Amino acid sequence: MTSATELTVVQVPVSDPRVRPLLRELGHEYSTRYGKDAHAEISRYPDEEFTEPYGGLLLLLLERGEPVAGGAFRRYDATTAELKRIWTHSAHRRRGLARHVIAELEREAGARGYRRIYLTTGPRQPEARGLYLATGYTPLFDTEADPETIGPLPFEKHLNVQSHI
Repeated sequence: MTSATELTVVQVPVSDPRVRPLLRELGHEYSTRYGKDAHAEISRYPDEEFTEPYGGLLLLLLERGEPVAGGAFRRYDATTAELKRIWTHSAHRRRGLARHVIAELEREAGARGYRRIYLTTGPRQPEARGLYLATGYTPLFDTEADPETIGPLPFEKHLNVQSHI
């Protein structure tokens, strides 16, 4: 585990140059796992969906100024945020960084009034499936079924949003 004092969380637009190498690596990994070019899927949503006026957010986890992990959410509906593009740089995995990113995204989503988080992950991403189960997400699919027969694996988590009264 990395000490929290070495890590900085920054909110950035998709156009921030520090985002590009991580998304490129994510696209390459998806393409390798699924046997088709995944860059179109990664760019499926307009960048502005991950910005404040549209109800979204993209954040990076920096270690000594270098991006090591990140993730985003977009508005799914009035009360639901959809997590997208959760990633950890391949040189920094198995350190709890993705859990840190998810916790930050959940906190930010709750602060924006979202009460639920929805996400899907691919059937060939057992690490992601394990991460979401370990961080309290409820699978919306039969966990006993072969993931390849399901397709995208949906999860949800209800947030404990504090009242601001």
